[in-house]
Amino acid sequence: MAKIDEQDILNKLQNPLTRRRAFESIVNVYSRQLYWQIHYILQNHDDTDDVLQNTFIKAWKGIERFKGDSAIYTWLYRIAHNEAITFLKQRKQLYSIDDEDFTEQATFEADEYFDGDATQKLLMQAVSTLPAKQRQVFCLKYFEDKKYEEISELVGTSIGALKASYHIAVEKITNFIKSKE
Repeated sequence: MAKIDEQDILNKLQNPLTRRRAFESIVNVYSRQLYWQIHYILQNHDDTDDVLQNTFIKAWKGIERFKGDSAIYTWLYRIAHNEAITFLKQRKQLYSIDDEDFTEQATFEADEYFDGDATQKLLMQAVSTLPAKQRQVFCLKYFEDKKYEEISELVGTSIGALKASYHIAVEKITNFIKSKE
């Protein structure tokens, strides 16, 4: 992931003359990473695109209130996460599906960003069977190589709970893959 100079971007975001260009930089730098964070939750390309767009719309509308108390990515991630969860809740209400039974099969091979082999496809299928919270923790730790402290800040969960969630997710994924051998 490309890095941006947080202080420079914050200064540009506060200036109405440079705000749009600064925001475009943010979109360019963080779109792909946010896409995958949302996709890990929603498991569907079209829904992910919609939620990603909503994330950036909400961020743009709230950009004047962003003061830099957290990293830009952390702020965007929280917006994206909340938008994805809201989307899931609305869909569950629409279809009257309860939390335990609501899982959607991943369609990674149809996703324009997925270019993996059969092993990666199997891993992603296994990940898609996890409950949303475990899937989120697993993806942040395994795919994004985030430290538990970073994940804790992003998702607002204690480090101990994150470690337990990750351990359980790894066990479930291992069992899923073994069952397919």
